[in-house]
Amino acid sequence: MVDPKLKNFFYYKGATVITPNTNEASEASRIPANDQPAVEKIGKNLLKRLKCKALVITQGEKGMTIFEPNRDPYRVPTVAKEVYDVTGAGDTVIGTMALALGTGHRVSVKDAASLANYAAGIVVGKVGTATVEKEELLKVIKGEI
Repeated sequence: MVDPKLKNFFYYKGATVITPNTNEASEASRIPANDQPAVEKIGKNLLKRLKCKALVITQGEKGMTIFEPNRDPYRVPTVAKEVYDVTGAGDTVIGTMALALGTGHRVSVKDAASLANYAAGIVVGKVGTATVEKEELLKVIKGEI
């Protein structure tokens, strides 16, 4: 699982999951990310070039879009209620996805990304570098928060 930076974006060809943000994906593909159709063009382009199992473009307040070979792009809308600080949101996404996919259970990339989306929604609601506790995540998923 890789959260790439532009300088070494294509070093990770063949990785299981790659999670660039919109700006990183746009710069790497050299396609402007003007709207959702453009993001989908970018994602399909990068998925083909990177030959990864899944590409997840994180899109801030717009959520994220998942790209997998031979599947239509899948949108995951944001669940964040209040955004105070986006510090660590991308790290939370990749960390939560890695945890979900690494459990040994049959977890789909879509389910892992949805769980990660909940976790990132919690993190951006806190100021500064933050963590997510299991209890917080369960409450958000159940709609208690």
